Amino acid sequence: MTTIYIHTIERDGEVYLSNLPFKRGQVVELQIHVTPSENDVPKMTAQQLAESDIVGLWQERDDVGDGLSFARRLRTQAQQRER
Repeated sequence: MTTIYIHTIERDGEVYLSNLPFKRGQVVELQIHVTPSENDVPKMTAQQLAESDIVGLWQERDDVGDGLSFARRLRTQAQQRER
């Protein structure tokens, strides 16, 4: 089996293949794997973010205390750990 990789799209929704090393009568299986672009990732508006479960996620935790100090401590620990 031969694998050929083509990493381009010339126009939206169109893929062109030519000059491939196949002969008439050969069986060819085509698989298309799409890598999402940054534009494909859904974005949240400020209102959607404020209404989501993310805001206030740590509100009920007893081990956090002051959120700013907690975040600072986590950053410090991450910067000092062995790599």
